[in-house]
Amino acid sequence: MDSDDYDDDDDMIEKELEIKLDITKKSRRINRPVQFADQHGHIMEEVRSDPEMQSQYIPRNPVSRVIQCAAVSSENEVNTIRADFISQGMNHAEGGWPKDINPAENDQTMRFRKKIEKDENYVNTALGLCGIMESCIKQNNAIEIYEDYFNEVDEATDCEEPKAKTVNLYRDPEALDGHIRPVSAIAWNPDGEQIAIAYCNLEFLAITPETPSTSYIFNIEDPTKPLLELHPPYHLVSCEFNPKDGHLLAGGCYNGQVCWWDDRKGGKPEGEINLSVSHIEPVYKTMWISSKTASEFFTASTDGTVLWWDIRNFKNPVERLVLDPKIKDDDGSTEKAQGASCLEYEPTIPTKFMVGTEQGNVFACNRKAKSTSERIVGMYRAHYGPVLALQRNPCFPKNFLTVGDWCARIWSEDIKESAIMWTSSYTENLTDGCWSPTRPSVFFTARHDGVLDAWDILYQQKAPILSTKVADEALNCIAVHEQGCLVAVGCNNGNTSLLELSDSLSISHKNEKSSVTAMFERETRREKILEARNKELRLKEKTKGILGLGGGPSAGAGGKKAGLVGAFDLLKKKNNEDEEAKEDPIQKAERQFFEIIKKEQELRIAAKKGPMGRSSELDD
Repeated sequence: MDSDDYDDDDDMIEKELEIKLDITKKSRRINRPVQFADQHGHIMEEVRSDPEMQSQYIPRNPVSRVIQCAAVSSENEVNTIRADFISQGMNHAEGGWPKDINPAENDQTMRFRKKIEKDENYVNTALGLCGIMESCIKQNNAIEIYEDYFNEVDEATDCEEPKAKTVNLYRDPEALDGHIRPVSAIAWNPDGEQIAIAYCNLEFLAITPETPSTSYIFNIEDPTKPLLELHPPYHLVSCEFNPKDGHLLAGGCYNGQVCWWDDRKGGKPEGEINLSVSHIEPVYKTMWISSKTASEFFTASTDGTVLWWDIRNFKNPVERLVLDPKIKDDDGSTEKAQGASCLEYEPTIPTKFMVGTEQGNVFACNRKAKSTSERIVGMYRAHYGPVLALQRNPCFPKNFLTVGDWCARIWSEDIKESAIMWTSSYTENLTDGCWSPTRPSVFFTARHDGVLDAWDILYQQKAPILSTKVADEALNCIAVHEQGCLVAVGCNNGNTSLLELSDSLSISHKNEKSSVTAMFERETRREKILEARNKELRLKEKTKGILGLGGGPSAGAGGKKAGLVGAFDLLKKKNNEDEEAKEDPIQKAERQFFEIIKKEQELRIAAKKGPMGRSSELDD
């Protein structure tokens, strides 16, 4: 190929525009076969040395070089010769015969047997073997070696040490942006595969406009990413899954609003209550009610009210209860009502529920009663501070657990004066507590120093059987899985730890239920005896003090009788005064006013009768 052909075939134009190279080719040469030809070499470009530039170079002297002086080593591997093993089997049909005797021939075997039986050592050897064989036969007759005699082992004999280990840690996704939000509530889905975690800082003025209000639903198998992001109208304080429909979730907010979600439709609430008809303070507890429609739940707030809701008509509360026993009307004022801090509802007792208050009291209530005074059936003075946890025993609904200030107490419905059992006082405040759903004698408490305690009242009552350090921050809430093997614990730093319990803390023993029943009955009977004895002593002290005012030993028999009569009159008068002291001040003032008017009317009537009426009265 000569130079002219080269110019005709390819036209190369190089343009220096942003280091760009354009290659063009004529269309008639496209897809044509390429033809190669020999061509002599020629110099296209030559760069000659420049003596002037050589003077600008500086020779490097001396030159440093690095040399490794370590000894050269090598690594070799040697494997010994492996032994070859062969597996072989052998079928032993009949043995012990000499080589010259065929076992298949009866004549040969018979002659050999007779020869052995005539031997002198045969009898001694047979007698020696009989003793060993007899022992083996007796053992075989006593115990069948192929039978399992201990198929069902009692778990009570299991000496496994109680323990708990952390299997997952669910972090608040908003913590990546620098927002530290404490965990305020944890709820288990009925299927046991999901947990809902609510985040809210309950300290005064701790919530700022920049604080996010989102909460999350996690899959327990995947702690890295939430399954669903919830967007409540305000910071969520409490939440609870519907026990009959795991897709429905109800919750209460810090500003008093109440809402509910359907996780199949996203993270926005399906229903939201207006502030004008909702609570006016934080909703600390939300619980679903056992009903045919599975659409009702009720909430409790520190504003002193308990409200019932129905998601089918989610606009106004269905019912309202003011936590003040002296108020007769449900629409009464909440000025003297006690703020609710926790709720307890047992589906097996659908008409009864319990409310724990900030004043340390527990109200036993009946929903089907007509008036407020009848709804609040009884009151238990549980703690000095707020009741932080309240739950009935899953196996014994008449006994319930309360947690507050520095201890946890176990109560019986029959005794209102005192608890039947309680833990020793802690140096740290308790924050939450709950029963184990599978073991009636085990309950858990959370502490302010980040320790989770497990108590077993059958094993010991003075100290917990297990104390686990979950976090360096305070623990805010506990939720136990329905099967009792998993415990979710929420911390003050926004982390939620999932702990797996050992079988000794989650599997019930054979006679555990009967043992707990006997223990609760014994402690209840003991408290009833002590309560009756204390009442008797108080009555004696009161009567003794009144008798001392009625007459002394010098008064004689008549004086003693008169003093006794006067003592009972004074006792009756004192009881009336005590009742008057408990009376409402307004009602007392009205009663005294009408008594004065009545006395004034009687005096005026007596004055109108004249001297004859007065003289007849004097004669009488």
